[in-house]
Amino acid sequence: MKPDFSKYPDDLMPAIIQDETTMQVLMLGYMNEKALQQTRDTKLVTFYSRSKQDIWVKGKTSGNYLYLKDILIDCDNDCLLIKAIPAGPVCHTGMLTCFGDPVTSTPIFLQSLEETIAKRKSSPSPESYTTKLFSEGISRSHKK
Repeated sequence: MKPDFSKYPDDLMPAIIQDETTMQVLMLGYMNEKALQQTRDTKLVTFYSRSKQDIWVKGKTSGNYLYLKDILIDCDNDCLLIKAIPAGPVCHTGMLTCFGDPVTSTPIFLQSLEETIAKRKSSPSPESYTTKLFSEGISRSHKK
């Protein structure tokens, strides 16, 4: 399928950016044909900036590039889904996404979970399910 930019008066098509690994929606940007072609050629997600009236590579200033993994187009040929690997926070506010940071899909969450498990192992609590799994041995915890 070929994107139909002519459906929009400014020839700018919405492009939803999704993290290839977590499947989390990171941001929404707009692409014209030139930005889409540059994205394909360089494998760096590139948008059209209305304020700058020019294309811009996401991350060029911050270093938080979006590395292209896949481009999908919807059934009407008027919206793109860009799957990418982010090199850092995507939002200009410093958040991982422009839609806030869901706790369960951030590296911070995984770090916190690892710390909690380590604490349960080093300081067992009889009320803790994790402590119970440790006491039942590795074969039991691997089942979880």
